[in-house]
Amino acid sequence: MCGLPAWPYPRLAAHRGAGKHAPENTLAAIRRGHASGYRMAEFDVKLSADGVAFLLHDATLERTTNGVGRADALIWRELALLDAGSWHSSIYAGEPVPSLATIARFCRANDVAVNLEIKPAPGRERETGAAVALDAKSLWAGADVRPLLSSFSDVALDAAREAAPELPRAYLVENLPDNWREQIVRLGCIALDAKHTLLTQSLVQEVRGAGLRVATWTVNDSTRAAELAAWGVDTIITDAIDAIAPDLLPARA
Repeated sequence: MCGLPAWPYPRLAAHRGAGKHAPENTLAAIRRGHASGYRMAEFDVKLSADGVAFLLHDATLERTTNGVGRADALIWRELALLDAGSWHSSIYAGEPVPSLATIARFCRANDVAVNLEIKPAPGRERETGAAVALDAKSLWAGADVRPLLSSFSDVALDAAREAAPELPRAYLVENLPDNWREQIVRLGCIALDAKHTLLTQSLVQEVRGAGLRVATWTVNDSTRAAELAAWGVDTIITDAIDAIAPDLLPARA
């Protein structure tokens, strides 16, 4: 087995910041995961029309805010006024769309590691990858644990590599291409971050044998989480922060 790169990240990460238990991709969700004992959060980041990095999953605003239309068509001042909580439940009414800077302050103050998924609006892949990586580099400057960057967009991930090569990256996939090894090398990634249904014990062993770490999403069954951990998966991203306790899984080998 090749030597594995450093992996200072917890075995479990809260998906979209505990996004089933609080409004996804908000500070409230990050806080909810932290209150449940999770010390790593995964969340999605894109750019406003005026280049501010903020948290949102979709390309449009309707599902998780009271806004309408393309998320990247609004400037940050307009986005910051939206209600990103009422769709989830009334207790979160008025929860704002957070900037990446806001999330960084909380995570750094509370020792929450992050998997920052670069989620560019269509047509803004390279711009978003570079800008978000530079923001992450600045916002986590001097941190003991740097953000792990990932993206389904190879273009965004490549731009992030060029902009902030020192930040670790994970190759994020829903379907595993035949040339996954070549892509990981080209993008300078230290990990494969694959949909959990793609993973088998032999694949995990192959990836780790190639000197790479393994992360996976979205695992909401505790039995499956334990199986993946036993295979050597390094970080498991989950919505089920209530069913999969932070101390449930065995220590990483």
